[in-house]
Amino acid sequence: MWRVLYSLLWWLATPFIRRYLRRRGQKAPAYLAHWDERFGRAAPSGRQGVIWIHAVSVGETRAALPLIHALRTRWQDAPLLITQMTPTGRACAEALYGDIAEIRYLPYDYPKAVRAFLRAYRPRFGVLMETELWPNLIAAADHLAVPLFLANARLSDKSYRGYRRFIGLIRPALRQLTAIAAQTAEDAARLAALGAAEPQVCGNTKYDITPPAEQAQLGVMFKQRLGDRPVVVCASTREGEEALILAAWRANASSALLVMVPRHPERFSEVAELAQSQGFKVQMRGDEQPVSPDTQVWVGDSMGEMFAYYHAADLVFIGGSLLPLGGQNLIEPASVGKPVLIGPSCFNFSDASQKAFDCGAARQVADAKELVVVIKQLLADTESRQRMGLAGLAFSQMHRGASQRIVALIDARLSDGE
Repeated sequence: MWRVLYSLLWWLATPFIRRYLRRRGQKAPAYLAHWDERFGRAAPSGRQGVIWIHAVSVGETRAALPLIHALRTRWQDAPLLITQMTPTGRACAEALYGDIAEIRYLPYDYPKAVRAFLRAYRPRFGVLMETELWPNLIAAADHLAVPLFLANARLSDKSYRGYRRFIGLIRPALRQLTAIAAQTAEDAARLAALGAAEPQVCGNTKYDITPPAEQAQLGVMFKQRLGDRPVVVCASTREGEEALILAAWRANASSALLVMVPRHPERFSEVAELAQSQGFKVQMRGDEQPVSPDTQVWVGDSMGEMFAYYHAADLVFIGGSLLPLGGQNLIEPASVGKPVLIGPSCFNFSDASQKAFDCGAARQVADAKELVVVIKQLLADTESRQRMGLAGLAFSQMHRGASQRIVALIDARLSDGE
């Protein structure tokens, strides 16, 4: 009954979904592309027996990279299918996997659409990254005997409380999964409390990401463009955060160059205009020009270059953490030896954040005002920055191996089912 009501809500929501996509498409035209795929009407490639990985957006798509390498090593003959739900995730997948996999959107969770999708590709097995629980999709996979795994699974206390309200829908979905690989013991415990059968703790694949050498080279080029000033990178900032940071930066002026890299590409110009409206001299990464000595804000208006920004940085602030949004990935800047600052909200990476705080790789700040104060303190203290950077390198290396453990779990469960 729960799933019937859930499916009915999808049908009732269809006009609003279409309106949402059109509205987003006004700023980001990519939302209007591949429309038929979203509603299950696009013709598939015809390839069957694929290994299918679903990664909803950019973070999950990047986190899947070491796991996909491990899966290809184990099942070398199987074609790959990688699905997303967002245009930025799809663009990231095209950049990372376009030469080795078919890339497309996963249909919305309409019963007929997800059944047609699974029948068209007949996956050898599927892997849902992080917390992608689509009840109709999971039920269809169970009905069609497609093994389906939840990998790199995380569940914050806030999300757990939300899922508890729909336990009649979520518990059957969790029990129909072939296996669950959780990031931490706390994630596993919350998933088990919702009804998951014996979730296994395998760790976080984000630790397994190797910083690309070409990104390091690009970072050197960035540094040459930016000049000799200290560089502070505000990475993956979200709407509302830039205004807070810029106001605090203006009130406590620094000679450092502020590099702002918004998380969503449709906001690149918006952030540049915001900084200009507050009186800052602004340049864009995309203008391909040397940065003037009097430029105060450099906007990173590019996709797929975050590691290059990190390599060019003296300090990194992780966006999505000043507002109650849960924060973004702190492991990547730590893995290239950069000191990391995080705002008060980090529930998306609570385990990694706490480990980074404990070992001295990261510091937490209460608000934008304290952020700028701490930035100035650390820029004046080379020894502390170096100590944090070395701690970050050790921290990121210490927790590697999740991808291999997930592949071992998948292999074992598939063998059990034969």
